[in-house]
Amino acid sequence: MDRNNILLDNLEKLHTTELGTVRIKRNLSLDTDDVVTWCRDKIKSPDAVITRKGKNWYIVAGNCILTVNAYSYTIITAHVK
Repeated sequence: MDRNNILLDNLEKLHTTELGTVRIKRNLSLDTDDVVTWCRDKIKSPDAVITRKGKNWYIVAGNCILTVNAYSYTIITAHVK
């Protein structure tokens, strides 16, 4: 099984904390309040490159890098590339 499919198959579990929402919005200068949906759309995009290193998934999509915990599916942070 392709390890990337594990993340894609579990996108409904994707979530973040209140502080995570604030951090992601600040780091990416987002206007949306629904950062989980925004991140989910980035992960599903055809240009997304998904890799797993240790306990985290790293998704490079567009001009950003998302970090997602591989066990809890918590979006930890996001940064501009």
